[in-house]
Amino acid sequence: MIKAVIFYKGGYITGFNVEGHAGYADEGYDIYCAGISAITQTALIGLLKHLKVKPEYTIEKGDLKVKLPTVLDEEDRDKAQIILSTMEAGLVSLEDAYKHYFSLERRRC
Repeated sequence: MIKAVIFYKGGYITGFNVEGHAGYADEGYDIYCAGISAITQTALIGLLKHLKVKPEYTIEKGDLKVKLPTVLDEEDRDKAQIILSTMEAGLVSLEDAYKHYFSLERRRC
């Protein structure tokens, strides 16, 4: 199962982690893994492209961890929230449809 966690602080998304394998098909052929990867990696690309202060991130063996800088100006904070809330909406849609392969958790930090 793929497990995603979205982190919040003060009403804002501050980062996310995605790990695991859906188990629907072999690695490289799993449509659920591909969909979740596309959504989360596109969010990371958006953050890297549009923010002046870049997020910290790691990608290891298919797992992705992204953390926003603790200090963002208002413009970067707003851009980050648009990108990350759009990612969240996509993940919620996938979780609703494919609960056996994917779980989404929200955590306050």
